[in-house]
Amino acid sequence: MKRILPVLFLIPAPAMAHGLHDTGTLMAGAFHPIGGADHVLAMLAVGLLAAQLTGRALWALPASFVGSMLVGGATGAAGLPFPAVEPMILASIIILGVLVALATRLPMPALLAMTAAFGAAHGWAHGAEGPETGLALYATGFAVTTALLHLAGLALGRGLPVLALRGLGAGTAVSGLALAMV
Repeated sequence: MKRILPVLFLIPAPAMAHGLHDTGTLMAGAFHPIGGADHVLAMLAVGLLAAQLTGRALWALPASFVGSMLVGGATGAAGLPFPAVEPMILASIIILGVLVALATRLPMPALLAMTAAFGAAHGWAHGAEGPETGLALYATGFAVTTALLHLAGLALGRGLPVLALRGLGAGTAVSGLALAMV
């Protein structure tokens, strides 16, 4: 296993991911969010923003994202449309990064609505690319991984000095812009 693991990193991510998407397993769902930088960046940024805001935001922002992501996943799996889903996913990275970089404090209802909209977009992509059967296990997998990415962002954000946290937010926003240019 130690010899094959480095080889796996040389295989393009889409080629590795497609075989898993066709299976309705917990592992397939768990690996979907980490298969794309767009999902990882946005999910970490939710945790960074929550850490920066503290208080109720610590649990409310991640819960809003994960809950609406599950609803979005169901709509994507059902084949319902979500206009401009990819621009919305890219916007989530840029906007969340900018909010962290500027230490912007929006009202909690606005933050929750925005986080829910972003979560729905990410969920729709997960569901639309997911399996035809075994959707519950697949959805559980991507929800757990998403929550873990939020927790990683929270832990990182709580452990960084303010300027480093803001710098990480700026880096996230720039990464989102770079992804938008590709």
